Amino acid sequence: MGFIDLLSDAGLTLLNNWVKTRSYIIGYAPSQADVKVYEGVSAPPPVEKYPFAYRWWKHIDSFKSEFSSLPGDPSKAADAYGPEQTELPVNPSKAPAEAEDDEDVDLFGSDDEEEDAEAARIREERLAEYKKKKEGKIKPAAKSIVTLDVKPWDDETDMKELEANVRGIEQDGLVWGASKLVAVGFGIKKLQINLVIEDDKVSLDELQSKIEEFEDHVQSTDVAAMQKL
Repeated sequence: MGFIDLLSDAGLTLLNNWVKTRSYIIGYAPSQADVKVYEGVSAPPPVEKYPFAYRWWKHIDSFKSEFSSLPGDPSKAADAYGPEQTELPVNPSKAPAEAEDDEDVDLFGSDDEEEDAEAARIREERLAEYKKKKEGKIKPAAKSIVTLDVKPWDDETDMKELEANVRGIEQDGLVWGASKLVAVGFGIKKLQINLVIEDDKVSLDELQSKIEEFEDHVQSTDVAAMQKL
């Protein structure tokens, strides 16, 4: 029962027929069933000979980094999935003799076209459903780590008070980090402070404007460095 010897013509023919009207080995989303059969195939099937198996293989290969998290029982083997073994062709490399002699056989008849169109429709619906579920997952917020230079007016500016004012700015998505005083000349030191911001919640331009509102202490601010987390 199920898929066996997926490296042979017989096994690949069976797989090709199975996924002709299916996007996945079972169900409507990738699972451990696809992982086990994928591992049994080991390489993309020749597209000219097994177009449906090739399409399925390439699609499942795109989930390779997620194999361990896909639903299903990882202890099952590939032969636990698929059709009854009696469906396996005895010699798929050869067509029946009467088919070879019949020049009137319509390989692209209307019935096949209707079946292929229906299979494509079902496949696209299932892919759209899976993408919708995947996009619905909560993604981590984009963050940046920033080094900000805060320059005082002169060497008489109270830098402790300046830093206290800066750190006193509280905002959702803003976390202050380590800081230090850096000499800029003539006895003047600037405050260099690190911060982490959530990009969608904190505007650096607005934050710098808030800091520069401490006019008694702050002359100007500059972004010394910025890096995405």
